Amino acid sequence: MVSLKPLVPALAAALLAACAVGPDFVRPTSQAPDTFTRAEAPSAVAATPADDEFWRRFNDPMLTSLVEEALAANHDLRVALSRYDHANALLRGARFDQVPTITAQGTASDTRLSADQAAGISRADRDNKSYSVNAQAAWELDFFGRVRRNVEAERAGAEASAQDLAAAQVAIVGEVARTYFELRGLQERLHVATDNAANQAETLRLVQARFDAGRGTEFDTSRARAQLEATQANVPALEALAAVSEHRLAVLTGRPPGALVADLDRVAPLPALPDRLDAGTPGALLRRRPDVAAAELRLHSATARIGVATADLFPRFTLGGLIGTQAIDSSALFERDSETRLVALGIDWSFLDAGRVRARIAAADADAEGDLARYRQTVLLALEDTENALVIHARARVEDQHREQAAVDSANAARLARVRYEAGAADLFEVLDAERTRLQAQDAFVDARTRTTTSVVALYKAMAGGWPGRMPLREKVARQ
Repeated sequence: MVSLKPLVPALAAALLAACAVGPDFVRPTSQAPDTFTRAEAPSAVAATPADDEFWRRFNDPMLTSLVEEALAANHDLRVALSRYDHANALLRGARFDQVPTITAQGTASDTRLSADQAAGISRADRDNKSYSVNAQAAWELDFFGRVRRNVEAERAGAEASAQDLAAAQVAIVGEVARTYFELRGLQERLHVATDNAANQAETLRLVQARFDAGRGTEFDTSRARAQLEATQANVPALEALAAVSEHRLAVLTGRPPGALVADLDRVAPLPALPDRLDAGTPGALLRRRPDVAAAELRLHSATARIGVATADLFPRFTLGGLIGTQAIDSSALFERDSETRLVALGIDWSFLDAGRVRARIAAADADAEGDLARYRQTVLLALEDTENALVIHARARVEDQHREQAAVDSANAARLARVRYEAGAADLFEVLDAERTRLQAQDAFVDARTRTTTSVVALYKAMAGGWPGRMPLREKVARQ
């Protein structure tokens, strides 16, 4: 028997020197602009950069607690984590293809031939016993890189799943912060409505007293009462919206809808905002955004799978071996003359099926083209998201300033109208109109302030602030 032992070192050397067929991945150019069109102009005030944990900048312990609970218990994040674990398991499985597969088996048989099968042989001689123990090894010699390309594809897929998890964190934390600030804004609007209702109730009391004293009219009383009822009618709708926000926050933190009612009913003001936010450069943004990173990694995986398909055009070499022992008596197992062995080199080449192989290569090429288009679209959407967030935040700040001044002036006008009415220098219509204007201006100011605050959250989210340092999964994948 010819021994293949001398061939093993040569085969190993050839394997190490072999190249992987198919295209190598080249990171696509993003063609990002140098600056954002809507970025704020430089000023003497230092801009606040994207922060690893931006929510702490608001100095709100309740917000911080909600974010931490959502990151730990949100079920959408657990789904994303399970997908990441699944991708990592596939990567580990693919890497096992790089080393020999070793199996072991043992058999014990006791057979008897029939008299017809063994004519003229005694009954005792028709009984046969056999025992064997074998260890087998099989190893695909990856001359053309099929296994290596598959590992490369699975690694890129696992890293993409890690970035998907990071993107899910972006979405969940952003939604928690936005919903929390909307709740605080609704609570302030409730305060405005109830405060104005109290003032209008005092106006109604004054008008009613004048009517009872014979110095007013029923028309004035009805008009004052109608305005009070209209203001009070705003309260239930605001209460319902606040309750919806509380329920949403509870579910985001992985709890039943009513779990946070007692805690969130304690009113807190909207936070102070940073003077300026630094969006950085578009290139830096694209390096931070997990959705862009995930799209690039999926393109990498698709490119590697072209190599997996291309490798089927070439022969596949498999080195196999078996060592064991076989005997007709179990006591003779592992004795010298009972040993068995086998070394074999197998070649599998589907060149006669090249049509199907080339069809699979064409399909892999098409998948890569699609992933390249998805990557470029993801880049454009990321830039659009940031440009939109910048302009909305900048315009919201300007609106905020005007609304605040309008609220201050309308409150002063309502106070002066009350004084003039009590002095007999103005009629009731002037008072009611001033109070209605005050309610509208104050409510609009709180609504604008809420939208300005949520625009900060949207801008941090667009800049991917708070995400890369939270769960560095790329490093975990690299160590798999």
